[in-house]
Amino acid sequence: MSDTLELILLLLILATLSVALFRLLRLPAMLGYLLTGILIGPHAAGWIPPGEETRHLAEFGVVFLMFSVGLEFSLPQLIAMQRTVFGLGTAQMGLAFGLVFMLGWAMNLPLQGTVVLAGALSLSSTAIISRLLSERSELKSLHGQRIMGMMLFQDLAVVPLLVLIPALAQPHDHLGRLMLIEAFEAVVILSLLLGLGKKWLGRWFHWIARQKSSELFLLNVLWVILLLAWITQKAGLSLALGAFVSGVLLAETDYRYQVEDYIKPFRDVLLGLFFITIGTLLDLGVVIHHLPAVFLTLILLLGLKLLTVYGPARALGEQDSVALRTALAMAPAGEFGFVLLAQTEGLHLVPAAPLQIVLAAMLISMILAPFILLMSDRIVLFACKNEWALRSVALHELSSRSYGKQRHVIVCGYGRSGQNLARFLEQEEVSVLALDRDPQRVRLASEAGDEVVFGDAGRQEVLIAAGIQRASALIISFSDTALSLAIIALVRELKPDLPVIVRTRDDSDLDRLKEAGAAEVVPEILEGSLMLASHALLELGIPLSRVLKRIRQVRAERYQLMRGFFRGLTDESGENTNPDQLRLQTLTLLETSLAKGMQLRDLPLNQWGVEITALRRRGLRGFRPEGETRLESGDILILLGRPEALAQAETWLIQGK
Repeated sequence: MSDTLELILLLLILATLSVALFRLLRLPAMLGYLLTGILIGPHAAGWIPPGEETRHLAEFGVVFLMFSVGLEFSLPQLIAMQRTVFGLGTAQMGLAFGLVFMLGWAMNLPLQGTVVLAGALSLSSTAIISRLLSERSELKSLHGQRIMGMMLFQDLAVVPLLVLIPALAQPHDHLGRLMLIEAFEAVVILSLLLGLGKKWLGRWFHWIARQKSSELFLLNVLWVILLLAWITQKAGLSLALGAFVSGVLLAETDYRYQVEDYIKPFRDVLLGLFFITIGTLLDLGVVIHHLPAVFLTLILLLGLKLLTVYGPARALGEQDSVALRTALAMAPAGEFGFVLLAQTEGLHLVPAAPLQIVLAAMLISMILAPFILLMSDRIVLFACKNEWALRSVALHELSSRSYGKQRHVIVCGYGRSGQNLARFLEQEEVSVLALDRDPQRVRLASEAGDEVVFGDAGRQEVLIAAGIQRASALIISFSDTALSLAIIALVRELKPDLPVIVRTRDDSDLDRLKEAGAAEVVPEILEGSLMLASHALLELGIPLSRVLKRIRQVRAERYQLMRGFFRGLTDESGENTNPDQLRLQTLTLLETSLAKGMQLRDLPLNQWGVEITALRRRGLRGFRPEGETRLESGDILILLGRPEALAQAETWLIQGK
């Protein structure tokens, strides 16, 4: 027991340190887990010995990973993207699998091991690529949609591969018959679970939810996942398959998002431990001894994946640049490849040396993934002759549309907010030119007569072509702080006096955007609260002029009255999940508190970005204190700041540390 506890404690400490370090480096935490496992595994420092405890932790990580995949599975999304999923996805997976299988066969690798390696190397990283695309605001672009469609197919393809692995471990003479038996058993088990599960699972969860107990709900989710995983394991299949089925079943209920929110902490922690255990499989001594083979495998992996994505994409009519961007993103290996290789541990399907070489090449390719995506624009411009022509045509069209416009408003982003804004401006006969990166939206809106052009507002040449020197204002209608800051910087360079109005989700980045040069920042949550309050005041008989004056006052004070909120248990999900959002916190001063007897002006709260917004004394409702106000025992301070800053300020006010 003590050995197991020590192992878990060591893994948790190292996982914490690795995640913190890789967050600072702005790299995926998964890579930190993998590298940590390599350094502390039995082939390096030896802090984690090979054994059943480590393998069981890895299995639980896979269970929760596959459960998440099943939970995110959407049949309507699959139907909507069927051309990409079953066209591009099938072609890519089939070609990659076939080419890797042929290479393994030519190298005289065992048949079973070749199948596993072909499956593992055919997959790409959903976790890394989807996050990078989201950060670059490219999920809705043409290549982003193609990538996500192919990723969806790969997630589905993992399921039959997991079914095949136990059969592959059987003697070669009976492999074909055993694979057919395994496939038949899988179909029967899945049919029973999906058929019966749909009938009772929704009703059962409805009854559980009526008990209004978060502990009961969480326990129920856990036992459902583990029960179905146990059933599939007893049927001769894998734990991961049962976890996937439980996710699919729960995705059909009304509690999908609540389940996802409850299970996320378990999934992330166990998944991190899983990737650490994967790292422990890598033997650096073997890798260094076969270093040329590792780099050759890496080049072959990236090259084959590029060809097996680019070729089918072009064959299906995709533009040259879209096909290449898609191929560059899909080229590195993925986390499900490690899942498949982990399932073979102890089965000896793949010889030790080839396994080490493949693991090392996969890991390096995943480390390179962010850099490949970062360089994709330059690679596409260099390799695709028509990319410059397409950009020139787009800029020419944009210049033509903006030519002759004077005092117009440039609207960055033509989603729902941008479209509503444009309609309001046009009602007042204000000329509008909108920029958007969604080609379908641009095409449909242009056909309807809207002044919208395809263009990336984060590029200097696009803003110049949009006539920024002649514009009267620029409005950013989407909520993306990083991109908004980049656009503001470009505007300050091209036309410093141009007013920029920015939409943001809440008040967490309000000050940053104002300091960057935004003339106005509109936090949608605070504006929603402001409109709610104004309607309530009007219904209560408050004169319209007074309501309007109050609204103008709140906006003039940069929403100071509405900054921060008291966090509750129900704020663990939903609109208040931003960790950097300002919070309100109460603190009662005691006789022993250091701040007792001090004046407010003498408190060093500014160094943490914390302020005292109100003070409650002897039961009287809180008032805004002046700088000379002297604090007394029993005072209740209402503090405003970010969570970490509030903790530091509270410690100082009480202890002086």
